[in-house]
Amino acid sequence: MSMEKKETDAASDLKYWSIPFIELAGILKSSENGLDAAEAENRLKQFGWNSIKTSNQQSSFGLFISQFKSPIIIILLFASVLSLFLKDITNSIIIFCIILVSGALSFWQEKGAKGAIAKLLAVVQIKTLVQRDGKKIEIPVSEVVPGEVIWLSAGDIVPGDAQLIHSTDLFVDEASLTGETFPVEKNIHTIESNATLSQRYNVVYMGTHVVSGSAMAMIVHTGKKTELGKVAQELSVLPPATEFEVGIRKFGYMLMEITLLLVLVIFAINIYFHRPVIDSLLFSLALAVGLTPQLLPAIISINLAHGAKNMAKSKVIVKKLSSIENFGSMNVLCSDKTGTLTEGEVKVKDFFNAKGDQSEKTLLYAYLNSFFETGFQNPMDKAIVSHASPDISSYKKTDEIPYDFIRKRLSILVQHEKSNVLITKGAFYNILEICKTVELEEGKQVPLEPMREDLQNRFEALSKQGYRVIGLAYKDATAQITKQSETDLVFLGFIVLFDPPKEGILDTIKELNELGVNLKIITGDNRYVTAQLASKIFSHTPVIVTGKELYEMSTQALLQQIDAIDIFAEVEPNQKEHILVLLKKKGNVVGYIGDGINDASALHVADVGISVDTAVDVAKESADIVLLEKNLNVLIAGVKEGRKTFANTMKYIFMATSANFGNMFSMAGISVFLPFLPLLPVQILLMNLLTDLPEMTIATDRVEEDQIAKPRRWNIGLVKRFMVVFGLLSSVFDFITFGILILLLHVSEIEFRTAWFMESVISASAIVLIVRTRKSIFKSRPGKYLAAAVVAIGIMAMALPYTELGRLMALTAIPSHDLLVIALIVLSYMASTELVKYCFYKIIREK
Repeated sequence: MSMEKKETDAASDLKYWSIPFIELAGILKSSENGLDAAEAENRLKQFGWNSIKTSNQQSSFGLFISQFKSPIIIILLFASVLSLFLKDITNSIIIFCIILVSGALSFWQEKGAKGAIAKLLAVVQIKTLVQRDGKKIEIPVSEVVPGEVIWLSAGDIVPGDAQLIHSTDLFVDEASLTGETFPVEKNIHTIESNATLSQRYNVVYMGTHVVSGSAMAMIVHTGKKTELGKVAQELSVLPPATEFEVGIRKFGYMLMEITLLLVLVIFAINIYFHRPVIDSLLFSLALAVGLTPQLLPAIISINLAHGAKNMAKSKVIVKKLSSIENFGSMNVLCSDKTGTLTEGEVKVKDFFNAKGDQSEKTLLYAYLNSFFETGFQNPMDKAIVSHASPDISSYKKTDEIPYDFIRKRLSILVQHEKSNVLITKGAFYNILEICKTVELEEGKQVPLEPMREDLQNRFEALSKQGYRVIGLAYKDATAQITKQSETDLVFLGFIVLFDPPKEGILDTIKELNELGVNLKIITGDNRYVTAQLASKIFSHTPVIVTGKELYEMSTQALLQQIDAIDIFAEVEPNQKEHILVLLKKKGNVVGYIGDGINDASALHVADVGISVDTAVDVAKESADIVLLEKNLNVLIAGVKEGRKTFANTMKYIFMATSANFGNMFSMAGISVFLPFLPLLPVQILLMNLLTDLPEMTIATDRVEEDQIAKPRRWNIGLVKRFMVVFGLLSSVFDFITFGILILLLHVSEIEFRTAWFMESVISASAIVLIVRTRKSIFKSRPGKYLAAAVVAIGIMAMALPYTELGRLMALTAIPSHDLLVIALIVLSYMASTELVKYCFYKIIREK
């Protein structure tokens, strides 16, 4: 065993929480100054990428080989090899070449799609602050190695299991690992070696996130060696499939069942008629290739990648490709108001005392609280600090109780001259509940109870004007404070802030509604300020429910009313998740925009988790989609692109179940009655390859406005009906073609195959232009690449029999009057398909 391997194994068993930092640094061959770049690179090679997931990055060769992993393709290749040994060399080589070209085209498209997505994901990569070469630099979390010194602050995701070196009021949410509901306070004291996971207060774990405070720590384990990595390996739980993914899977199974049955029946019938075994097997398998949606995975990848690239142009970065379809299907969007519906730049209106007069003392104490806060800096703190700059040189911070979402307040202990003052700000009612007296003016304090109603009325009056109102209180304190110190405070006054609605937000919400997306506001703000904003942005009187009312409602009662509620105000973080679960239970496809520490669980629960590039790490990591700009207009552009992607993917589904399916089914049927195979296996494969080419351009096709006007959802029933109706129509014309060729034109065997090959390729390609839209073919212009591909394939099919390659494929030149008949059949088929399409969608609309 190598020395490096021994060191790695030793570190894995290390009870590092019980080892003093100096000793641990020696074991890890690091120091408080961190690693140098060269050593970090060596360790990255030794320990590998910092990820708990098995790398799904496929090499180019692996991706190429995967194009041929279909069981039917494998059997076909085996049969071709067998044919080679039976001296049918030409056919074997041609079959190999066709399969190779088909696989190469799919590989080229899919590789391009994967490369484009990798570039987009790099834009929103999660990074962490580390100490390298004695300097603080940001690196991707995946590059963090053992021995690394990291810096953490509120909102950061912990990039690995680490021992703390220094910490200041550090609280970490470990719910993802330990299930602990409340944030855990951390310190740098060495812990006993037998301490349980939740008792190791000097350790932070990968995947947890910082709620408040700051810290410096040394990474001990990364990737699968972390506690989270061990759990992930034991569980190996895949993320739930989206509605579209489930639908595609069912569709694939359905076609595979039909294909398998058809292959067995056709092979058995051909053997019964004493036809050559190898020819019969190759014919059956070639039909199977034509029937199965070989291109479906590639088409979906290409469509999603194309959609993701277009969405990126609209400043929407897709992290999880499969979420694009859900994005297009979304009919409910839940959002906070700050920065999304409002300008997002909180400004100070004024500082009032308890009587409602302007107060310099309120300003000073609010400034001290916000200035000395070391947790997550929110917009309100920034607004307070930037509003004024009082002289605080005689004040010194000595302690802090960070903000959390249970208490909804933040306390700072400052020393001034020889006294200690505890200053607490937070949600008005949460401040009021810890106060005993009220300061009306300097030196004059009165009991709270007689003043309570007056203070509440003042708070409500300001809130109804649209202001965000924060309470402020203080008291003389000892040199150290805990959460229990937040009692018997003196209510000092109100911090009044405002954040105006975004310009044009009313038009934006109107456009969302026109797209079939219902906006719901979920906010921790009080109902009065939220109602004031809602009156400016909703065209109707919104229905508002508060967090307190939610607690009082039964789940069943809320489920009945939830669709009608527009605003959920004064909600707790854990209530957000409950709201989303019930909205989904009602059959909605729910999107959620969140950028805060308390939004992670809601982002996970939503069908489409949406965050912004400026969000805290834990929110960005939890999101499926990241907006580069916190703006609903950006979101609208993304929704439209999502619907275009869905529409173009469904076009391929419909194409695969119309002409191609009908052709293969007809061919299987006529082979029972003909004394020869209607097409040779190599001709079927070539036909399948040629008809696939136009479908590869479907991602660039135009999408009509009616296809993006409202949410579209996967409908397997519609797909089945479409397959039956248009598949049968295709078969009807196929048998008409057979009848004309045999009974009227009396063509030879080779002429039959040539005419049928030409008709099949041209009709299957041309029909793409009809089934791609619900409108008339004359009212809907296809994308230029799709149109060009259809024309090119049509010309190729007409010209091929007259070339040397055509003769190699056992095709022959046919008389001009036969060509005219083929043209008339194709035109009749297209006209009939157009008529049936009109009736088909009319019946659907009436249902």
